Amino acid sequence: MAITNIKRAVTCCLMIGLSDVTAFSRSGIMCTTPMTRNSEQLRTATSMTNKPDVEPMEMLNMSELKDKFQKAMSSASLSLMLLLFLPSITPETTTTPIMDTSISIPIPTLSLHPPRASAADYASFTTEQKAIAEAWREVDRVYIDRTFGGQDWFALRQKTLYQQKYKGMAEAQNGIEVMISSLGDKYTRYLSPQKYQSMVNSATGSFAGVGIELKLNPVTGNVFANDVEANSPASDGGILPKDVFVMVDGVQVVPGTTTPDDVAGRLRGEEGSKLNVLMKRGSGEDAKTLDLILTRKKIQTTSVKTYLSEMEGVGKVGVIRIKSFSSNTASLVKENYNALKAKGAVAFVLDLRNNPGGLLPGGVDTAGLFLEQDKPVVFVVDKKGVVDAQCTYTKGIDVESPLVILVNDQTASASEVLTAALRENKRATIVGETPTTFGKGVVQTIRVLGDNGENGGIAVTMARYETPDRNNINKKGVEVDITLKDGLCDEEDCVKCLPVTAFVKPLEIK
Repeated sequence: MAITNIKRAVTCCLMIGLSDVTAFSRSGIMCTTPMTRNSEQLRTATSMTNKPDVEPMEMLNMSELKDKFQKAMSSASLSLMLLLFLPSITPETTTTPIMDTSISIPIPTLSLHPPRASAADYASFTTEQKAIAEAWREVDRVYIDRTFGGQDWFALRQKTLYQQKYKGMAEAQNGIEVMISSLGDKYTRYLSPQKYQSMVNSATGSFAGVGIELKLNPVTGNVFANDVEANSPASDGGILPKDVFVMVDGVQVVPGTTTPDDVAGRLRGEEGSKLNVLMKRGSGEDAKTLDLILTRKKIQTTSVKTYLSEMEGVGKVGVIRIKSFSSNTASLVKENYNALKAKGAVAFVLDLRNNPGGLLPGGVDTAGLFLEQDKPVVFVVDKKGVVDAQCTYTKGIDVESPLVILVNDQTASASEVLTAALRENKRATIVGETPTTFGKGVVQTIRVLGDNGENGGIAVTMARYETPDRNNINKKGVEVDITLKDGLCDEEDCVKCLPVTAFVKPLEIK
C-alpha cells in the first residue's frame, strides 16, 4: 500500500514539474523543488533584526573558540555549530537544500538580533494587553507576507501594547483591529466574538436560529433573505426569499448601516427562545409588512440542493446547487449525485453562482468526485514558498458524463478552486453569467482569541493557491468557456439558460 502511494505521489509530482516528494497529507501530496537562499532571502527570513534594545553578542577568545569548534566538529552536529556561533535561534524552521540536491534538512531561521522577551513582563500584562499580544503572535506566526505590508511589525506590537491605555476589552479589540488593518490585506482581519462565532457556525453547519440566508443589496443597502431553509422557523412563519428586514427583536435595521452580520447575530440565540421579526415584502403600493414571532431552533444548514431538469438533445439533467463549502459538502454532493443518477440523469450541472467559498478542503474533495486518479487539483504555497500539491488519490464517482459548471462574479475562493480544477483538467465546461469569477486566490486560517473565542478571532492570510496549470487567479478570476448572452439567469431552472453546446463529454472538451 505504501509503495502504491509513493508511486502515485511521484507520478503526480512529475506531472506538475516538481522534483521531490517530501510528505503526504490527507488532503493531498506535498512536493517541493530545491530552493536557493541568497542574501536577499536571508534578509527576509531574519525579519526580527536590528532592534535597538538588544545586548551585543558575547565575544569569545581564540582558545574558547577553538575548543568549541573542535567539539562541534567531533559531534558532526550542524545544529550545535549554529548554537555556538550565533546568539539565538527563533523557533520557526525552514527547509533549505544541501548543495542543490533534492535532499533537504530543516535548519532554523536565524535572528541575529532578536528582541528580548520576558515571561515576567507577560505575566504583568493586563487582560487587554494579553489579548493584543496573542493576536499579534498569531499573525506573526503564519502571515504569508513576511514584510508585513512593508512595516516594522514588532515596533507596531510595542506601540499597540505600551503606548495606549485600555479601559476595557472593547477598546483592546479596537486596538487589535487597527493593528491588523495596518497590513493592508482585506482578507486578514479581526473578527468580533459575534462574527467569529458566526463563521464557526457556518463552517460546522449547525446553530440555533431561524433558518435564513442573509444578503446585502448593494444598491439600497437593505439586508434581505436570500434563501430560506425548508422546515425552519422562518419558512414556517411565511418568510420568503427577497423579503427585507425592517426590525429584529426590537432593533431597527438601518439600510446602509446595519450589516448582514448584525442581523445574523440577533437572529441567533438560545434554542427555544422567541424573537420578533418585522419584514417587508414588495415595494410601493404593493408592499406588505410581516410582523412575526419566531421560535429559534437548531438549524442544520443545507449547503447542497438538487433538482432534476431536462434538455432537448441532452436528456435528463441533474442540477446540484452548492451554496458554500463545509467539511461535509463532498459527501452531500456524492449522495445527491447518486440520487439524481438513479432518477435517470445523464448530464449534470454544478451551480456555483454566489458561492463565496468556505472550507478549502470541501472544494478540493468535491472536485475529486469528478476527476481521474492522480490529477492535480490545487497548489497551496505557504509563507516559506513550500508548495503543497493536492492531487486526487482515487478515481471519482463520475469522470465521463457531460458536466457544466455555472458561475458568476460572486463565485469565489474554494468554489474557484473547484472550477479551475475541472476546467484545466478538461473535465467540465464553464458557463458564466459574467466573463470571469470573483478572483480570490489566497487562503485564510481562522485563529481563536481567548480560551473559547470570548475575545473573538482573526482571519489570517497564510497561503496563496495556484490552479493545476499553475495560474494565479487572485484579483483575476477564472475565465469561463461560454458567457450567457442575456447575462443574468433568473430562471428557477438554470438549465433553461444554458446552451446545448455546453453539454459535452470530457473527450470532446478542447
